[in-house]
Amino acid sequence: MSTPEQPVSAPERSTRSAQDEPAQSAPESAVTAAAGEPLTAKVVGALRKGAAFLVVGAIGFLVDAGTYNALVFWGGEGVLYHAPLPAKIIAIAVATVVTYFGNKWWTFGHQQTGNPAREYLLYAVFNVVAIGLQLGCLGFSRYVLDLSSPLSDNISGTLVGQIVAVVFRYWAYDKFVFTGESANDQQQ
Repeated sequence: MSTPEQPVSAPERSTRSAQDEPAQSAPESAVTAAAGEPLTAKVVGALRKGAAFLVVGAIGFLVDAGTYNALVFWGGEGVLYHAPLPAKIIAIAVATVVTYFGNKWWTFGHQQTGNPAREYLLYAVFNVVAIGLQLGCLGFSRYVLDLSSPLSDNISGTLVGQIVAVVFRYWAYDKFVFTGESANDQQQ
């Protein structure tokens, strides 16, 4: 004898239908899990990567500022006091080497690229563009606004220039340079 069906509320209906459906095959559920990653996991991952990038950038900032100030202002008038743009290029180049390894091994370490030569070339190209952005800020301050004090150089070339360059670099590295599959993508 069959029992009459009782009315079922909407939440119970969705629970029952999920329990009554046959289980998905393993490959389908793996794809669903990867595509349907919880929002909190995505946010935590983005915050982790952003924080790592900022720490690496902060170290690069200190290397950039320290190198520039040593070259231009060491002992009052440094060896490159009358050549601030070449001094900035040297400072950025030194900081770029430091930040490349920080970003490669930490920030984007989970993304393995299959072509290191392509990665190095694109990293260099985007850093040249970023150097241009930083030099533009310093050059504008020095030659358009006619400001040449240590404070104005550090505000325009190091602080403002670095902020503009960091935003550009993060976008470019994530979009074009470190584009390999993550370790999770390779396992599936």
